Amino acid sequence: MISYRVSLRRILLSHHTHLPTMTPEQYCQDKAARSGSSFYYSFLFLPARQRRAITALYAFCREVDDVVDAGGNSDIARIKLQWWREEISRLYAASAQHPVTRALTPVIAEFDLPEEHFQEIIDGMEMDLQQNRYADFKELALYCYRVASVVGLMSVEIFGYHHRATLKYAHDLGMAFQLTNIIRDVYEDAQRNRIYLPLDELERFGVSETDIFSQHQSAAFDKLIQHQAERARYYYHRAFSHLPDADRYSQRTGLIMAAIYQATLDAVERDGYRVLTHRISLPPFKKLWLAWKTNWKMRRYKHLAAMAL
Repeated sequence: MISYRVSLRRILLSHHTHLPTMTPEQYCQDKAARSGSSFYYSFLFLPARQRRAITALYAFCREVDDVVDAGGNSDIARIKLQWWREEISRLYAASAQHPVTRALTPVIAEFDLPEEHFQEIIDGMEMDLQQNRYADFKELALYCYRVASVVGLMSVEIFGYHHRATLKYAHDLGMAFQLTNIIRDVYEDAQRNRIYLPLDELERFGVSETDIFSQHQSAAFDKLIQHQAERARYYYHRAFSHLPDADRYSQRTGLIMAAIYQATLDAVERDGYRVLTHRISLPPFKKLWLAWKTNWKMRRYKHLAAMAL
């Protein structure tokens, strides 16, 4: 067992001595751009101050997610997550050390982001170190809430809203995004010995863990993934039903992401649910086109947002 105090000191030193010499905002921008994530395309149409804020939030999510996805020693990963817990406490004590938290320092004040939400995101990442199977959807839903819905709730604060129903939209959209990720990433997750498909549903559809690890595509597996896709679409539909027209323009970034994620889900279905062997990804030009088209559509709601002020 690694000494907590020695390891934590080593991690702290690495944070200070090996980070690039760039401003906190540049660091976050670089982190977002290098990730290749669909989120990056949705940020392009935001005003500068909101773009800086959401990019810093996204960079934080990437940092703590990378701790878990890097693999290796789980004890070291836990120590690193504990460092981030303490760093969030330092952030709210105005003594942030990391470029990401320094970039977040003005953001948490301007947009009133609660410390508890950052800690909940870390709770979600820590779940990946504690378990790699989920007995049922209720258990999985908690994970989805922590790693995705909480991010959505923080994002709507940055984008701005007039109606509290928009918070329900954020919760359900986060669920839809994470469920789409789970479908898309079955192959990659299996390589890490992780199965996010609820185990009781595997049993119901007649699919075994061995089928997943051996990449055995079958009619039963297709029906299992189709069921997951239907659940994701249900959460998209419920999210959109919660979003008032007066908040659609301000929330266009989330709607851009929804367009990209739903297109990804469509692509998985057209590919015959073959997520056991490869990961479906939209080409960058497709993501950019969807982002531009969705942003253009949302312009019609801009006057409603102005009227709600």
